Amino acid sequence: QVQLVESGGGLVQAGGSLRLSCAASGRAFGSYFMSWFRQAPGKERQFVAAVWSSGGTDYADSVKGRFTISRKYGESTAYLQMNKLTPEDTAVYYCAAARVGSEVRVTGAYEYWGQGTQVTVSS
Repeated sequence: QVQLVESGGGLVQAGGSLRLSCAASGRAFGSYFMSWFRQAPGKERQFVAAVWSSGGTDYADSVKGRFTISRKYGESTAYLQMNKLTPEDTAVYYCAAARVGSEVRVTGAYEYWGQGTQVTVSS
């Protein structure tokens, strides 16, 4: 059974930092890239960042320069280091995995999803 399990969410003040982790299990993920999405109340789920096993990355404009996505070589674990957080970053953050070649920013392209972890940034 394939599982993606996120951890590391919580409450932080504006300007602070959090590090999210996503542990994937149940199959080999070498041919998959891993991403983070987020969904705020009343809004659509939006792309945050993606990382390939090669180390390549992609970011939404809203998080460039503040967030860093990484993935340990040979491991099916992805991380999202979030710095300089603002209240606008408040959302449930989801980890997802899709086959290489899939559309990176399209939620429907992803084969596996985690249950989500809440990130709340207070002003």
